Amino acid sequence: MAGRRAPQNALTRRLKEVRGVELDRIRETTRQTYDLVGQKYHELFHNEMQEKQYDRQMLDRFARFFGAGDLVLDLGCGPSAHIGRYLFDQGLDVRGVDISPNCIEIARSVNPSMHFEVGDMTRLAIPDGSVDGIVSYYSIIHTPRKYQDRIFREFHRILRPGGKALVVVKEGTHEGWQPELLGVPTQVYFAHFTEGDIERYLTGNGFSLLFLETRSPYEFEIKDSRIYAIGERR
Repeated sequence: MAGRRAPQNALTRRLKEVRGVELDRIRETTRQTYDLVGQKYHELFHNEMQEKQYDRQMLDRFARFFGAGDLVLDLGCGPSAHIGRYLFDQGLDVRGVDISPNCIEIARSVNPSMHFEVGDMTRLAIPDGSVDGIVSYYSIIHTPRKYQDRIFREFHRILRPGGKALVVVKEGTHEGWQPELLGVPTQVYFAHFTEGDIERYLTGNGFSLLFLETRSPYEFEIKDSRIYAIGERR
């Protein structure tokens, strides 16, 4: 009959179910990993911004898009929330979100004036169009490239029109499971990206690309170049 929607193909439905299970497993292993390494991660990296002039300048640039009190989410804030704290100290209403309850507990203890909550960036419990900005510093790297559109659609959904997202990742083409993190035995997924990948994720999910640049690693960093991108929600 005209106008009647055809039944969903059983194979397509099954594929979606399998992918959903895979993504849930990856998110759960990420949570478990950062519950394990949260304290060590904080001890190693909570002061790293002092040594990273490029990153400070990038965050200064990003902060200029906003006014005092604008709401910015630090997605994947980690145990230190030092990226979000840098913006918070410039007068923005920055709230940290992380999948690891242990990381959130540590972040609250070291940043008592900030707000934090446990959350999954693939399905955020945040109303549509309610956020002015997003910072995603190395937080999409634990999700396979084939699922990145889902994350960027969430970014688009929660941002108001004209809202900005700053995304930072490590450059490369490798992705897969890693058997340790910071010397702690675990199973955690890592993905690297190219500039072309990040540009496609943004422009293909309702963003205009405002900035895209790659920097070489500092001498004290893991020897991967870093990609920085700013997108504006259309």
